[in-house]
Amino acid sequence: MIDFWLADENMFFVAALVLMFAIGLLQLIGLGDFGLDLDTEVDGEVSGVADGLVSFLGIGRLPFLVILTLFLMLFALTGLVGQQLLQAFTGTMFTPYLAVPAAAGVALPLTGLLSRPLSRILPQDETTAVSIDELVGTRAVIEIGTAKLGYPARARASDRHRHVHFLMVEPNSADLSFAQGDEVLLVRRDGDIFQAVPTGTDWLRNA
Repeated sequence: MIDFWLADENMFFVAALVLMFAIGLLQLIGLGDFGLDLDTEVDGEVSGVADGLVSFLGIGRLPFLVILTLFLMLFALTGLVGQQLLQAFTGTMFTPYLAVPAAAGVALPLTGLLSRPLSRILPQDETTAVSIDELVGTRAVIEIGTAKLGYPARARASDRHRHVHFLMVEPNSADLSFAQGDEVLLVRRDGDIFQAVPTGTDWLRNA
């Protein structure tokens, strides 16, 4: 079995499984909060084809990483099962030049078909995506460094969907500083830097 998994004919399918598990791990530890801009405009017939493919795959109904993970799983399983059946009946396997396009040709429509029922039970992009400005008014924890005015430190905050964000935070006053482990209240955003006060501060009264 190990020889089958490590065979050159199956390297693309095994790599797809590894990538699928890597994406899941990144999401689990909170480092997979990235997206793909699908709004790039392309003129002519290419745009129509691309829009049709995007719609068919369910992108927009489901988070992109869910679609990608689903495709990788179907691609890998289709390829490995197909290769195993072929080997059982003929003693040989397809080369990657034949196996990869064939598996992709099966996985793409299956991804589109399965994305529809999944979109009814899984959260969509528009329901979970939040603007970074919405983190103002939430609490954060200093993770690395000591934050002083002009010298921000790395902090961790969670949005209303409990998605984790890593931010650079500094106090909003020169007489304040925050050490590692301190919990703070984010009160303003200036570019990529958030200003904060100690939790419990009535910052709205002084804003």
